[in-house]
Amino acid sequence: MTTLTTTGTRRFRRSALLGAVVATALGGGAILAACGTGGQGGTSADAGPAKLSVADSYIPLPPAGGMGAGYLTVRNDGGPDQLVKVTSPAAGSVTMHRSTASTMEQVNSLDVPAHGALQLARGGTHLMIMDWQKAPALGDELELDLTFAKSGTLSVKVPVKELTYRPGQS
Repeated sequence: MTTLTTTGTRRFRRSALLGAVVATALGGGAILAACGTGGQGGTSADAGPAKLSVADSYIPLPPAGGMGAGYLTVRNDGGPDQLVKVTSPAAGSVTMHRSTASTMEQVNSLDVPAHGALQLARGGTHLMIMDWQKAPALGDELELDLTFAKSGTLSVKVPVKELTYRPGQS
């Protein structure tokens, strides 16, 4: 009986040791995965401050005295940010909206992804511009002050284009 007990004890010790080694290896791997590797798979917080620029901005000519829409692309070559407010000295109100197939809703902020872009375009996310100081005409430029959560305010001049204008099309 002593032989069986010794053999059983040895098997138990080997199994326990093997289990401890496997648990340590798996636990260490989980810790490394949770900490990240610092490579390209890092978090968006690793991207640093946002580096913002605006392209393809335009306002289709609104009807006389009516509200207008504003479209633009905010490009970001840095960390994440949010567009939290838009104002203009030429308009009493500028609000941000998101459209779906059947609705349009006002939103309080829009995400500007790290190393990505926020596109405000027809049929999607856009600006609504109301209470013009003077009716805009083709060729006018409207100043928009875009305020971001982290990057402060960026002022851009947005041209008024014909109603059928589409960027990138001649």
